[in-house]
Amino acid sequence: MSTPVQNRYDFVYFFDVTDGNPNGDPDAGNLPRIDPETNQGLVTDVCLKRKIRNFVSETHSEMPGQRIYGREKAVLNSLHNEAYLALELKPEPKKLPKDEQKAKSLTDWMCLNFFDIRTFGAVMSTDVNCGQVRGPLQLTFARSIDPIVSAEFAITRCAVTNEKDIDKERTIGRKFNVPYGLYRCHGFINASLAEKTGFSEEDLKLLKEALNSMFETDRSAARGLMAPVRCIAFRHGGKLGDARADQLFSLVTAQLRPELKAENRPARSRSDYIIELAGDVPEGISVEEWVPSFSAVV
Repeated sequence: MSTPVQNRYDFVYFFDVTDGNPNGDPDAGNLPRIDPETNQGLVTDVCLKRKIRNFVSETHSEMPGQRIYGREKAVLNSLHNEAYLALELKPEPKKLPKDEQKAKSLTDWMCLNFFDIRTFGAVMSTDVNCGQVRGPLQLTFARSIDPIVSAEFAITRCAVTNEKDIDKERTIGRKFNVPYGLYRCHGFINASLAEKTGFSEEDLKLLKEALNSMFETDRSAARGLMAPVRCIAFRHGGKLGDARADQLFSLVTAQLRPELKAENRPARSRSDYIIELAGDVPEGISVEEWVPSFSAVV
């Protein structure tokens, strides 16, 4: 592993969806998630973290230290046992070793071997206890810039499951669709926590790759066309930072183009929005673009 990240980062991440359901709510029949008061679309932080995990798993899982802890059908106690075996320790049900150094060595081993633990953190206090980790990278819910409209379509299935049902009418299903939505998410990287978990400059580089390409490894008919639009990152001069995150985020604006507003037309592509960094960036902070700008957005 390379050197742990030494600088605090705050970033604004934009992505869009065209003719798809970016994050269905299972408690609402898989309807796209919305703020019920504003009708703005929502995508949960855990949904975005899942896409990052899947990208790393698919592209880097064979590399040392880049395994994924929170993956589908993972048996967490078995993964914790690997740490005990590697360190030649014997687990006690639900307890960490009384020796603080041994307990720390278990948590450190998990951080060293699993990308998502040293990035997002994890609660590993199960029957085979490896402690808890607070991750340096945190994400907010993503929220659409404007209200979204969720269209509902009926679909049919011409096949049947059992031979006895062959003469029955076709099964009717439902499919939900957001014609277009531009979403904004905020992210934070805490350098002090990165020091503790080992989140490194190499991990940061991999995170940037994931933010740029994670939708490519997550395609499905239900999600339509999802893609990154822009990621504006603020790099602070040190671990503690040089300004509050909300002050920095207020410098980044995303607005519908004036001609669409004047004609009361809804957005249907990223080129219908203007994304800008407006105002003076505080001293000691530099601005980085983490997603290549290949669109008409300026």
